[in-house]
Amino acid sequence: MHQINFMNTKILNMNKIAFITGINGMDGSHLADLLLTRGYKVYGMERRSSNANDVNTKHLKDKITILNGDMTDQNSLLRCLKECNPDEVYNLAAQSFVGESWNTPEHTSEVTGLGVLRMLEAIREYNPKIKFYQASSSEMFGRMVENPAKETTPFYPRSPYGVSKLYGHWITKNYRESYDMFACSGILFNHESERRGIEFVTRKISDGVARIKLGLTDHISLGNLDAKRDWGYAPDYVEAMWMMLQQETPEDYVIATGETHSIRDFLTEAFNHVGIADWEPYIKQDPRFMRPAEVDVLRGDYTKAKEEMEWVPQTNFSELVKKMVDNDLKLLSNV
Repeated sequence: MHQINFMNTKILNMNKIAFITGINGMDGSHLADLLLTRGYKVYGMERRSSNANDVNTKHLKDKITILNGDMTDQNSLLRCLKECNPDEVYNLAAQSFVGESWNTPEHTSEVTGLGVLRMLEAIREYNPKIKFYQASSSEMFGRMVENPAKETTPFYPRSPYGVSKLYGHWITKNYRESYDMFACSGILFNHESERRGIEFVTRKISDGVARIKLGLTDHISLGNLDAKRDWGYAPDYVEAMWMMLQQETPEDYVIATGETHSIRDFLTEAFNHVGIADWEPYIKQDPRFMRPAEVDVLRGDYTKAKEEMEWVPQTNFSELVKKMVDNDLKLLSNV
């Protein structure tokens, strides 16, 4: 497994400035944690709203600077760049819930797709030497043409979210080739952590299992239990994001574990962790959570990242599930 000399790296990056969109999300907060240990000055962007969602960033309140901006407003993005003058931009902002993308396909396209174009244009106008990371997604592979999928695998998205991510991926590649910008994409397969939003199936399971264990509820409502995903741990994956921008030349990388597990596997692991062997009586399948076009399986091949960056996942599936369940047990026990 790769090892990084933290002291030398911190000295190397002592004066670097990073700008993270989607700072309040799971990945954004974990990335901010990582960059602070690397000696960066970190700026994050959030949309101005009456109810700021800072659950994941409360611990960063006095350590980072928050700027107001919106992926649907290019002038606001340019203003943010001028305010922080970053060396690196990490674009993690998106309408990131796949299921919701069928309900709000236009909004998803504006933020998740065209928002990338607006950020690239803002960088090109302000300082094209800024290094840019785009959060691409395994959902771009959708109906997998090749299993496992690698950087050269043809794309076949199966949701408005996947299609929007594909636009962001290709426009990043286009700006790299058209303007000689250091712009790269990380094609990240599913990754989770204790900070995952409650609307996502993995957190819905860990939270539900914790509630059942504590006697707070008697069931969890879910959709398709047979979908299989390549699940990793978010703190491992944000390190790969950072590593991509430290390479000599910009490249796109698949970040994954190479393993697949079904929703049923996730349920088995989570319930076993709290001492419940037979979980089926606690699950209700709800048609509302079924996708119009399902992605049956996603699995990635991270060989390129391993060979070129020496990146490998550090946290296995079982450890990931246990971390999430333990965290929700702790949160609910403190209520």
